[in-house]
Amino acid sequence: MTEIATLRLAADPAGIAAAAAILRRGGLAAFPTETVYGLGADAGSAEAVAGIYAAKGRPRFNPLIAHVPDLDTATGQGAFGPDALALARAFWPGPLTLVVPAAPGCTVSDLARAGLGSVALRVPAHPVARALIAAAGVPVAAPSANRSGRVSPTAADHVLGDLDGRIDAVLDGGSTAVGVESTIVSCLGEPTLLRPGGVTREAIEAVLGRALAAPAAGGPTVAPGMLLSHYAPRAAVRLGVEALRSGEAGLDFGGRFAGRGAPVLDLSPRRDLAEAAANLFGHLRRLDEALAGAGAIAVAPIPEEGLGEAIADRLRRAAAER
Repeated sequence: MTEIATLRLAADPAGIAAAAAILRRGGLAAFPTETVYGLGADAGSAEAVAGIYAAKGRPRFNPLIAHVPDLDTATGQGAFGPDALALARAFWPGPLTLVVPAAPGCTVSDLARAGLGSVALRVPAHPVARALIAAAGVPVAAPSANRSGRVSPTAADHVLGDLDGRIDAVLDGGSTAVGVESTIVSCLGEPTLLRPGGVTREAIEAVLGRALAAPAAGGPTVAPGMLLSHYAPRAAVRLGVEALRSGEAGLDFGGRFAGRGAPVLDLSPRRDLAEAAANLFGHLRRLDEALAGAGAIAVAPIPEEGLGEAIADRLRRAAAER
């Protein structure tokens, strides 16, 4: 693809207006959400959405999330049953994506929906994201703003490290707060957890009053983040590590690797899962850079409860065979 000069825009009214103009004319602009940075394009333009796939090197069968300003807009794009409405009212704006049947008047392009009869929708909570979507005046397709399969970006510098020269602009809103992507729940039948994320399973099940179903093995890819190998640094990743090997860098949790004489970054010395989630992708990137893609990143055991379920999901995909 032809490379262009990528603008770094301040996350102020002028920068947001400039990014919105880029989206309206079919360009690509990365922006912060409360989870990670998204790579935005007009979800209704197949040509613009094709630009996302080209910039990321993303498989065409992997659908994209369409970001909208509010529930009223979302119900014009998708058909919301009682469960979907209950979850939207409980967690929007916020880090929850709902997969619902596409409404008859859905304007999200077939390409963004990967040709499916469903649509993935989210109302983000980040003020810059909300201002950009409102200014653009269209649903904004926005997967994470990184090369496909690589570590998700939690800062504008991460975006530029992967996509500089491949997109039009990035709105620099500082570091993101949640640090892992949105939780994705399918409401195409019985509510099903497709991807753990920024809203915990326990919180969702409390609203529903029952357990979430598990996705069927070998089922279709109906939402982002379901590929087995995903969120991967260049270096290999080894999970559940009690002791570092020679040549390994350590992704620690709770000080297990302290004083080992190797490059080590601790997700949370005080074993706080929210802190660990916020640090996850940034620490993976820094360790990968320290290793220059050689050796391996050894990951300390992390409890799979609350946000730990989302952290463990991302790490298993990072460690999967490529």
